[in-house]
Amino acid sequence: MKRWPERIVCLTTETVEVLYLLGEQDRIVGISGFTTRPAIARKEKPKISAFTSANIEKILALQPDLVLCFSNLQADIAASLIKAGCQVHVFNQRSLDDTLQMILTVGDLVGASEKAQQLVDTYQAQLAAARQQAATWTRKPKVYFEEWDEPMMCSIRWAAELITAAGGEDCFPELSAFHSARDRTVTAEQVLARQPDIIIGSWCGKKFQPEKVKARAGWHAMPAIRDGHVYEIKSVDILQPGPALFGEGLPQLQAIMQRWQQQRSDT
Repeated sequence: MKRWPERIVCLTTETVEVLYLLGEQDRIVGISGFTTRPAIARKEKPKISAFTSANIEKILALQPDLVLCFSNLQADIAASLIKAGCQVHVFNQRSLDDTLQMILTVGDLVGASEKAQQLVDTYQAQLAAARQQAATWTRKPKVYFEEWDEPMMCSIRWAAELITAAGGEDCFPELSAFHSARDRTVTAEQVLARQPDIIIGSWCGKKFQPEKVKARAGWHAMPAIRDGHVYEIKSVDILQPGPALFGEGLPQLQAIMQRWQQQRSDT
C-alpha cells in the first residue's frame, strides 16, 4: 500500500504555499523563517530554518518523513539531513515550466496529483491569456528588471519569462539564463545603452528606492524615467519561484505593460 509522508518540513516558502493550496497543510510540521505565503503558516507552523542555514537538531526533533529543500544554496543542509537518515527532496526550479513541474511533483509526493494538475492548468491558462492579449500590440516595451542595486543585478530567468508573457521584452535576455546572481550583474552604463521603456525594481529583502534609481548618472533622459514608468514589484511576489509568480507577479506585470501601452496610445 502506498504511504504518503505525514510529517513534512519545508525549508523554503514555495512548497509551503503549494501544500496549503492543495489542502495538505496538516502534513507540514516545520517551515522556513522566510515563509511568506500563506500568512497563516507563520502563525501555526514552527519556524526551524533560515534560507542558507538551519538548526539540524531542531529539524530532526520534528521526526520528519520528508524534507523539501530548494537549490544548490541549501545543498549543505540537505547533505546533513541525508546523513542523519532523512528523506530529502531538493527542487531547483529556475523557469516557469520548472515551477509548474515543482507543483506537480509536490502533488505526487503527497497523493494530491489531481489537485496539483488543476492548479497547473489554471496557471497555464493565465499565461496563455496574457500572451494572447500581448500578441495584439504593435510594439512591446523594453523592460529592465533589477533584482539588486549594489551591485546591479538584472532579471532571473523566471522573471524574464513573466515579462515576456505579459508583453514586454527583457533588457538582458542573454543574462537571464544564468543561475547565479553574480553572473547577472550589469553596469549603469549598460542599462543606459539599452534605453528601457520600463524599469521594475524588486530588491530581494529590502524596499526598492525609485528616487535613488532615477538619480543615477545620465538616467534622467532614459525613456522609462522620462515618461514615468518606474515601478516596484515586491520580491515576495516575483522572486520566489512558486504559485505567487502566477497569482501575484504576472497580474502586476500585465498592469504595468497595459499602463505603458495606454500612455503610448494617448500621445
